[in-house]
Amino acid sequence: MRRALLPAALVAAVVAFAGCSASGPDAASTPGPTATGPALTGQLTIYAAASLGKAFDALATDFERRHPGVDVKPIVYDGSSTLATQLIEGAPADVFASADQKNMQKVVDAGLAENPQLFASNTLVIAMPKGDPAGVRSLSDLADPKLTVVLCAPEVPCGAASKTLLANEGVTFTPASLEQNVTAVLTKIAAGEADAGLVYATDVLGNSQVESIVPEGADKVVNHYPIVSLKGAANSAVASAFVDFVLSDEGQSILSGLGFGAP
Repeated sequence: MRRALLPAALVAAVVAFAGCSASGPDAASTPGPTATGPALTGQLTIYAAASLGKAFDALATDFERRHPGVDVKPIVYDGSSTLATQLIEGAPADVFASADQKNMQKVVDAGLAENPQLFASNTLVIAMPKGDPAGVRSLSDLADPKLTVVLCAPEVPCGAASKTLLANEGVTFTPASLEQNVTAVLTKIAAGEADAGLVYATDVLGNSQVESIVPEGADKVVNHYPIVSLKGAANSAVASAFVDFVLSDEGQSILSGLGFGAP
């Protein structure tokens, strides 16, 4: 069957419209203004709790993919108390994500942020070197004076949670060292420099150098993670967009896949 031919004037109009709507085969993927505003551009500086390392690296990568004009600078990871102190002393950042509400509140009280939002939760596990050479089976085993046990310092979220968990279960001992972030605790355990320690459940996932057990009472000591776009953000539009992304369904899916609980 013969197809009806379009009038020449209509053909010309269609061609002209096509020329205006695309300048080449890659035009659809070129960043540009959207229905919600202009394309995001510029750098983004994030301060985040040490336990968020894998998760925020993944979130930053996906965020940059969605916004090619944005460059997320290497994320600053450390204990939340250390990061809060640095921010209050004037360290420049756009976004702060804490492993607890207490250290976030310090930043809010200093007038650097308002209305932080919870985006994840975490609980503690006992971590041991691969093979558990010391035979740690319970929280009470950590009180064995023959064991070398490391914990986070009490001012750090994982340290405060560890202190609460141990007190709840009636376990007392003097740790071999108190570390300023949970990554330092896990590093010593993985290297065999400690027999055991308390870290977050998310920290041991995928780490072949350690193994872990969930102690009794861990489900009653839950850390809730807040995030906020800081008032002094050099790039407030990008900072707000990143916070929104973390809170979005896709952001929450990334966090869940890496072991974090719901807010």
